[in-house]
Amino acid sequence: MQLEYFLLLAAALFCIGIYGLIVSRNAVRVLMSIELLLNAVNLNLIAFSNYLDPIEIRGQVFTVFVITVAAAEAAVGLAIILAIYRNRDTVDMEQFKLLKW
Repeated sequence: MQLEYFLLLAAALFCIGIYGLIVSRNAVRVLMSIELLLNAVNLNLIAFSNYLDPIEIRGQVFTVFVITVAAAEAAVGLAIILAIYRNRDTVDMEQFKLLKW
């Protein structure tokens, strides 16, 4: 496969993620959009790693690191959202303003 196809797919995933961040007011959808952004970055890392030096696996190692950080971010984010939902009965980001005086 050519590098351009992977880059187009990653760009499409990244654009969908940015659109979800901008438009969505639901906190769970925002977390899912962030995961799409990270997966687009992972796809770029693997594609460029395979294109530049197919023998070395540097891009794959960075991708595993990003997946690990994304899993931790998703777990912490969902725990925070669950705690907010239990206190405020909503996951709408416009409704809860916990850090305002």
